[in-house]
Amino acid sequence: MARLILVLGDQLSPSLSALNDIGPDDVIVMAEVADETSYVPHHPKKIAFVLTAMRKFADYLRGQGHRVAYTKLDDPDNAGSITGELLRRAEEHGTSTVVATEPGEWRLIAALNDLPLDVTILPDTRFIATHSEFEAWAEGRKELRMEWFYRDMRRKTGLLMDEGKPEGGKWNFDHDNRKAAPKDVTYYGPMEFSPDKDVMALVADRFGDNFGDLEPFWFATDAAQAQHHFERWLQDALPSFGDYQDAMLNENKFLYHSVIGLYINAGLLDALAVCRAVEAEYTAGRAPINAVEGFIRQIIGWREYMRGIYFLEGPDYMSRNVLGHTRDLPPFFWGAATKMNCIAKTVDQTKTDAYAHHIQRLMVTGNFALLAGIDPAHVHEWYLAVYADAYEWVEAPNVIGMSQYADGGIVGSKPYVSSGAYISRMSDYCKTCAYKVKDKTGEDACPFNLLYWDFLIRHRDRFSNNPRMGNMYRTWDRMKDDHKESVLQDAATWLARMEAGEVV
Repeated sequence: MARLILVLGDQLSPSLSALNDIGPDDVIVMAEVADETSYVPHHPKKIAFVLTAMRKFADYLRGQGHRVAYTKLDDPDNAGSITGELLRRAEEHGTSTVVATEPGEWRLIAALNDLPLDVTILPDTRFIATHSEFEAWAEGRKELRMEWFYRDMRRKTGLLMDEGKPEGGKWNFDHDNRKAAPKDVTYYGPMEFSPDKDVMALVADRFGDNFGDLEPFWFATDAAQAQHHFERWLQDALPSFGDYQDAMLNENKFLYHSVIGLYINAGLLDALAVCRAVEAEYTAGRAPINAVEGFIRQIIGWREYMRGIYFLEGPDYMSRNVLGHTRDLPPFFWGAATKMNCIAKTVDQTKTDAYAHHIQRLMVTGNFALLAGIDPAHVHEWYLAVYADAYEWVEAPNVIGMSQYADGGIVGSKPYVSSGAYISRMSDYCKTCAYKVKDKTGEDACPFNLLYWDFLIRHRDRFSNNPRMGNMYRTWDRMKDDHKESVLQDAATWLARMEAGEVV
């Protein structure tokens, strides 16, 4: 009897576990469905990227001799959901057997398990750590710190290891990766590729009102294009990546970043192969260890760790809100006017390219949302909607855990909050901002300065005994009372203006 082999839009890899041992009678099911394009208002560029990549991968599978039942979004017989398409194809092909690789979202896992079909869900072997390995690592630990997990992944893969010890004598070279923005960036950014005209027309028609610019479209949409882009980045940008990975510039969106997260997460590039290629650049003497180690840590450290946390913590993780934050997401996250240049630049870049690098996400938009007390569920939905590399397994722990501290410290040992001084040090944003980063109070004071202290005082009972935050509270306590009163009053006034819909 034929089996249905499900391939999702972020599983576009020939090595996918569901594609192993595929028989001549088996039917690969791929479907562009309304449920997956609209459960959050996805950026049009992301939708166009996924749909185009799916269509190309289906063509690749056909070229390998496989039977592919592919449903386009505008197919009149489209059932509108993954489960609906599986039921339709099961009836069409006279089978009740489905083989799937585990989805990266709890909602899809639950939907597959609820099907009145014989569904087998296989592990996603494209990841380095299995669920059981992560669970075994986490068991009994008081703190689930990424650094310790990362070291185990180094040992498992052998990446940057020298006879059981870390290459260069240290596990982590992050201290060398915090240089301020350079005056000149010699890398000219990611490669640009031509879009599929049919997909572009479809997305423009169906999702033209979503936040985000569909054009110009430049993403790679198949494995060969993604590999070409990656190899050029290896040669032209990797050597400087480490030094400036935390920097931000008004007039340069990408600096030396690889911009391959969307390709890895959709399956067009293999994470371990990418890391081995980066390691080879160090071995050949073409890239320094701080750049290579910093990159590899993001892939086999943070990426794998985030997936581990997502599946360890379970389906309720996205609803956590330990700090009790309830404010709505302000309109300037969706492109409305703001006088905060760092926010305006990051959101505009997000709107244009469905991309912002990790410091823009963590220390600009994420930092602001945490300081201002925005409901973390709203923040989570925003990040999931606007970035081309966002899938819940990786996005939710980064936002709920690392960015918003809504999980109570599972991911981060302290909240990632800062005043405007950090943004000023790592960027040129403050030089052209309407606010003054050096002002601590008053109408012209940088809102990050005001909200930083407002956040700390709101949550003093929770954080004052945190060993990594004690100095902050001691600094506050040394301030004069009238200054402290001005800071908190100015913060309250600023937040009230934001909530009233004023341009702030």
